[in-house]
Order: sequence, then structure tokens, then C-alpha cells
Amino acid sequence: MERPEVLLDNADSVYDFYRKHRQSRLTAWGAYAVLGRRYHPRVSYADGAREVLHDLIVKGTPLLLAINHLSDSDPYTVAAAAWRSELRRVIGRVRVLAKDELFIDEKQRRKIDMMGGIPVFRGKDHGIRAVNAAGQRMMDVCAERMAEGDGIAVFPEGTCNDVDQTQVQAVGSGIGHIAFRAMKLGAVPAVVSMALSYGPRPDPSIPVTKEEAKGASFYFGMPITELPARPAEISRLVRTDLQQALDGAIAAY
Repeated sequence: MERPEVLLDNADSVYDFYRKHRQSRLTAWGAYAVLGRRYHPRVSYADGAREVLHDLIVKGTPLLLAINHLSDSDPYTVAAAAWRSELRRVIGRVRVLAKDELFIDEKQRRKIDMMGGIPVFRGKDHGIRAVNAAGQRMMDVCAERMAEGDGIAVFPEGTCNDVDQTQVQAVGSGIGHIAFRAMKLGAVPAVVSMALSYGPRPDPSIPVTKEEAKGASFYFGMPITELPARPAEISRLVRTDLQQALDGAIAAY
């Protein structure tokens, strides 16, 4: 299928494409390995979480990764942490939600596609009403891919936290709806909080540089396999759990 232009007016074709798109796992492994060496993040886990995560991956459990969002460097440091963690086994089988503007430049789009990106048309960029139908389709695509065994990685805060990087900001309902819809399709997803810290930042509004992004602290919370029945309850649980993991990442920095 020919790659469609990533535009809101073209959302149906965009999601038809990303419903089935598969990147080269071999290429992804190589790229993630390079990023792992370049950024060299430090990875730690809640007590027992590494073993539980390992077992879930071996069993083929679809993972719903929740990651706090601090800077434009996050996709690269997250990829680096994936290479240096238990997630190495699922590289190439995790879709990553990314804002649509990252798919505009062709060279950058190739990188995002290689990393498993799925475009998100955000209300803050296009207007809440304008993106409603596209958002519903995006969540359906994510749920369908989870039902087939893929993982989904989400920055549930929706935008970079330039307020207080020690506190998880408001979490949107999208991550709850993705999990809820996946469960309706018969999937049994595990929510995994993957929190990161770039260390103390007196002014979080100043962008993190590439050098400052090196050596980031990542912390995996205990995977959650029993989820509430309602999307809003799932989203609230994600925020609480992600905050606990962020506290761990900050402490381990």
C-alpha cells in the first residue's frame, strides 16, 4: 500500500496504512542499538518488575507503555532505554504514538516509520472537534494492533512537561480508551509505566539539549495486568502509577 500524506483531511487513508504498516525489525534493532550507545541511559526497575516484565514478554502479552514526556529528545532516549532493557525483545513489535507534524518531513518520517510510529492529530494543534473522528480511528487502530499482539507506547500527558518535571501532568483519556477497546477485542494488555528523568532542571521550560539527554534515568514500575473496567478509571490509574515510577527515576538519577 502506498504511503499516504499525513494530513488530518486524509486521516482515513493514514490510519488504513498504519493499521497494517510493519517496519523492518532488523533495521529497527540496528537503530535502537546505535541510540543505546549514543545516549547510554541508566535503567532500573521496581522490586520484582524486571522478572514480571520478562515473563509477560515471553508469554506474548501486549504491552501498553506509559511514558512521561519531558523533551523532544524523548523518542530517542526511550528507544535507547528499550535497547538496554527487557524491551529489547519487543523492538519492532511496539507502535509509538507520535504527533502528526513529525511525519511531514520525508527524511524524519522514514525514521519515525522505522521506529513504529503511528500519527496522532492533537486537539491542541487542530481543534478538539476537528480531530474527534481521527482520534476515534487512531484508538481503534491501536486496540486492533494490541489484539494482534503488538505493544503500544504512549506519552499520555500529550505534550512536553515544561511546568514541573518531577510531577506527572494531567493524563488524557486516550490511553484508557485504547486499553478498554483492546480488552473488548479479547486482548489482555499489561500497563507498564516507563518513567524518565534528565536530572534536576531549575527551569523546565528550557529545552533539554542532546548532551543533557545522555545518561537519562529510566525506571520501570511493576506491570499492571488487572485493569479497571472503565477508560477514565484506567487513565487515573496510569497517572498514579506513572508518578510512582517517575519518583523512582528521579531517585535513581
